[in-house]
Amino acid sequence: MAGGGPKKPAIPATETDFDLVVVGGLNATALLKFLQAGEARYKMAIVTDSSKFVLPETYFTCMHEHIPLLKLESATVTAQVEAWSRANVGSRVTEYKPHENKLVLSNGQTYSYKALVLNPGFDHKSANLSGLLDFENEDRGENRVWGHVIDSKQRVVRNRYHGWNHPAGDMICYSPAHPYKGEGTDFYAFYYEHFLRQDQLQGRSSRSAKIQYWSPNKVISKFPYMNEVMLDECHKRGIEVHLGWELQKIAYNTIGEKIATFKCVESGKIIEKPFISANINPPSRPHAELVSSGIASADGTIDVNKYTLQSKKFENIFAFGDVVGFDTTRTQQGAVAQNPVVKHNVSQFLDGKELNAIYDGYQYMPLYLGHSYGTSFAHTHDFEPAPMNHWVPHYGVFSNAWFKRFTKDSQKAADKYTSFKKNDGPPHYNFKARYVPLQHNEYLQSKGVRPEEVKMFEPKVRVHDHHDDHHAHH
Repeated sequence: MAGGGPKKPAIPATETDFDLVVVGGLNATALLKFLQAGEARYKMAIVTDSSKFVLPETYFTCMHEHIPLLKLESATVTAQVEAWSRANVGSRVTEYKPHENKLVLSNGQTYSYKALVLNPGFDHKSANLSGLLDFENEDRGENRVWGHVIDSKQRVVRNRYHGWNHPAGDMICYSPAHPYKGEGTDFYAFYYEHFLRQDQLQGRSSRSAKIQYWSPNKVISKFPYMNEVMLDECHKRGIEVHLGWELQKIAYNTIGEKIATFKCVESGKIIEKPFISANINPPSRPHAELVSSGIASADGTIDVNKYTLQSKKFENIFAFGDVVGFDTTRTQQGAVAQNPVVKHNVSQFLDGKELNAIYDGYQYMPLYLGHSYGTSFAHTHDFEPAPMNHWVPHYGVFSNAWFKRFTKDSQKAADKYTSFKKNDGPPHYNFKARYVPLQHNEYLQSKGVRPEEVKMFEPKVRVHDHHDDHHAHH
């Protein structure tokens, strides 16, 4: 703890009764770290199945060594979270009991809570697409089939040559059905087209080689402005766009061709398509235990107030990141923007005060246009373009300068967010964010939203000032 004084004693491993429990991964760990900087009186715990995490901001840039591989991962959970809060690493929740305010963990323990923050994302893995895991286990990437899941350093090493050396035929780029992990940041077709164009000019690739984008969705991006720009750019570059087609499986046929089986979302028609290369973001599945508990809907998202991020069904549950149920683009930068809102509002909830931190819906999407140039998009709630939306041209010195700066700045920001250094977190880090009363919030006023539309439950004090020395009683 900053400011000196005696060090808080470690919380006993046998403790199971908490004021606040946080469930999730990278963003959940960061949230608890930031809460520890200012809310020492809460008895807190985190449940996470990993000891450290691949940074979403550096996943793509590390693969092609725009930045060193050493910058790929976060600090460990136990380095970020001080021992006076419980860090249950390597476990997961097997059952949620929201009506009892309890969680059952895979290690056999049952936690009780006064408030619960959920940031579990989706069940996102290669095994969600039939055949993808077989291709990944076959070799180190020589078969030109790459699955994009932000899960491990080993995957980044295997995917090092993704998009390179496409000699002929079709390269499939695939995004799964909404909602999914990677929305707004998994479109790499322009990047690959840049490589292919150079290889064709040099005679290394056939003139018939093509880049194709497939998705069961009706749009490339849910952000209409970005979607229109991307479709126009695809047309200019000769990238074929096939929307409304769901990838069912990939496999070899009897003569060794790679075959992708697609199903038309509207008609149910099945087609088998040969391909040479594939870059696949596999489907994101809901966490079954969240759905069965009634906390999440069938698609795995949680119906929260889009301004306060408080559950509309359970007043002591908050959620952020990919699982939010309102219509948006799910990005890591969005989760970072939501983090201080949840941090403040869950503290206000426990203290019986007004939830006055307001999330404006900010989401940020980088778009890689080539090996070393790109642009970016940003929107707020209801897909309203943010002030710095699409401010960089697509080619030339400014696009190149953006790419160089973005790769470095995003890595530095991710490192600051997930390092072991203790601070108050975004947006200021050196001091806590402050929020005005709801009736004076300029964003709500600009949208014509009355405070009564944001307030869903009556405040009630859950935690009194008796936990400063709570470890002494155990």
